[in-house]
Amino acid sequence: MDENKFRRRFWMKVIVVGLLAGLIGGGISITIGNVWTRHEQNTVTKVPSGSTKPGGASVQGNKAQLKNPSTQAYNSVKDSVVSVINKQRVQNSGNSVFDMFGGDAPSNSNSGKLQTASEGSGVIYKKHNGIAYVVTNNHVVSGSNALEVILSNGKKVSAGLVGTDSTTDLAVLKISAKNVNTVARFGNSNDIAAGQDVLAIGSPMGSEYANTVTKGIISAKKRTLKVSTNDDDSSNGNSGSSTTTNVIQTDAAINSGNSGGPLINMAGQVIGINSMKLSSNGEGSSVEGMGFSIPSNEVVRIINQLVAHGKVVRPTLGVSMINLSNVTSDSQKNVLKLPSSVNTGVVLMKVKSGSDADNAGLKKYDVITKLGNSKVQGTGDLKTALYKYKVGDSVKVTYYRSGTQHVTTVKLSQTASSKVENDN
Repeated sequence: MDENKFRRRFWMKVIVVGLLAGLIGGGISITIGNVWTRHEQNTVTKVPSGSTKPGGASVQGNKAQLKNPSTQAYNSVKDSVVSVINKQRVQNSGNSVFDMFGGDAPSNSNSGKLQTASEGSGVIYKKHNGIAYVVTNNHVVSGSNALEVILSNGKKVSAGLVGTDSTTDLAVLKISAKNVNTVARFGNSNDIAAGQDVLAIGSPMGSEYANTVTKGIISAKKRTLKVSTNDDDSSNGNSGSSTTTNVIQTDAAINSGNSGGPLINMAGQVIGINSMKLSSNGEGSSVEGMGFSIPSNEVVRIINQLVAHGKVVRPTLGVSMINLSNVTSDSQKNVLKLPSSVNTGVVLMKVKSGSDADNAGLKKYDVITKLGNSKVQGTGDLKTALYKYKVGDSVKVTYYRSGTQHVTTVKLSQTASSKVENDN
């Protein structure tokens, strides 16, 4: 074989071997890459093996402090908190078989069955001579034909109405003290502070959630709210009136059904009776964490009168009045002759003959701007200030007549319950 032919064959073998080696190498590298990818996927998704304990979770001892001030306060009061059931008669619809055939229904057919109309809360605060007394809200018991109380142990008992007061939205019930072992104690609502921890206890959304406790703080020690009452208001000639009331603001959750339940401090003392919440503002925006409670000092003052008299006895001036803000600026200047600096107060439109206001020398068109130490900007302010006094007290009244300021003393001898016509 000549030398050139041998060389060509040799290099051909070298080239073939190189190509095969390259293909094999490339194939190996691709295979290794695929294997590595699959290995990573299997590492991530594959459930580890070898565990001999199914689940593997366990419960450890609770390291949280169970007997903290909140639980101790709640436990000291919870058995005195009750649910209040308002039962009302449901009148027949009139589509009975007697109506269909033109007959007369039996005399008792319109009595209706008693059904639960609403549910609220209350708190037992006193036991005496076999009777236990419960304080709740007036709006919880309003319109009732019968009342029931569900004790903390679930026992249901009948309740009697001792008295109500729409002005402060308070009511007192009485039940048998046979199954009552715990009564709540009132703390001084003047001795509270914003930021102080408080608990609200009651039956939000009804007795199904009885003795629910929520925690919060006192958001404000004193808020002044305007509330409506069922009293006659001669200032506008309509039935129903409004007055301002001082309340405690809290962010402890208060919902429908909590009304009448206690707001307590960390010593387990009742410092307020939960009455209302603000759920939206005037523009309809939702509001959270704004509940209000009637201060305990006011509660005690009212419920003592309800137990003693069945009602709250309040003084009356014996006048009809309107807000000065409802009088035109021309009339304020030309008729009432008020100085420009006086733009708030109440205008007396009628003074009843022989009334306390009449005896003190007050007359029609007098403008009252102050009662005692309280400024009077409207009829609600005057009522609020007046209701702080008792029958028999004397109070100074600051007023304007024909542009001149005067001060007189009114002896509060008459009561609102004895009024002959709409007055204040």
